[in-house]
Amino acid sequence: MSTRVLVTGGSSGLGRAIAARYAAAGGRVLVADLAEPADPPAGEVSYHRLDVRSDEDWNAVRAWCERAWGGLDILVNCAGVAAAGRVERISRDDWEWILGINLHGVIGGCRAFVPVLKRQGSGHVVNIASLAGLMNLPGMSSYNVSKAAVISLSETMRHELAPWGVRTTVVCPGFVPTALGSRLRSPDPVLAGLADRMIQRGSVTADQVAEQVVTAVAKGRFLVNTHREGRLAVRARRLLPRLVDAKVAKVWGYTKTKLDEQDRQETTS
Repeated sequence: MSTRVLVTGGSSGLGRAIAARYAAAGGRVLVADLAEPADPPAGEVSYHRLDVRSDEDWNAVRAWCERAWGGLDILVNCAGVAAAGRVERISRDDWEWILGINLHGVIGGCRAFVPVLKRQGSGHVVNIASLAGLMNLPGMSSYNVSKAAVISLSETMRHELAPWGVRTTVVCPGFVPTALGSRLRSPDPVLAGLADRMIQRGSVTADQVAEQVVTAVAKGRFLVNTHREGRLAVRARRLLPRLVDAKVAKVWGYTKTKLDEQDRQETTS
């Protein structure tokens, strides 16, 4: 029987690439998103509206999977948003927005489907985090926190669910060229522009990340650090922390000069 896969945020970007990769392999795929995909992947693909912040929506999606498929094999928690900004400038509303989607959205998926997977005695949860959650660079505290928490949750689940035959994978992409930057929230235009440029210059495509996700699930791999430069950065931080700290401080010093100029313009305008 073909693999049953649910992908949140599957209408666009990385989520769509993952959905398309599983559909192309013959899987049955449910795209769960706020909007239907404008260009649905080819294959056996269905759509269900989902706001990942809503327990009611999650319960409806779970009921659909149990009714239509009799369960689920792979849950991919991919829905996410981006943010940047200095910590004192990020509003409480923006903190709640990003944590609601990036963290509580993942928690909602796990709360809805882990009981199903445990009853089956099989299944796989894939949580899309970010290299940001491993590196915690300045100027993006809310995003870093949301993704670091997903990594922590995944590490916990990895051991907690193993006795039931349920595996966990956490994916930590670096910058991937998608439309993520167009929906980014930030009180600092300098940081927003920098983040969007970095996203568009990403060295690994969504399709390449999707291929790594499928391979990791097939091999039961826990942590997927998708970018070569990301793997080197994490290794350097572990082995040469002072050198990495010095480089981060240098880059942030340059960014700070841009932010100081932004602040002066805001004051005089």
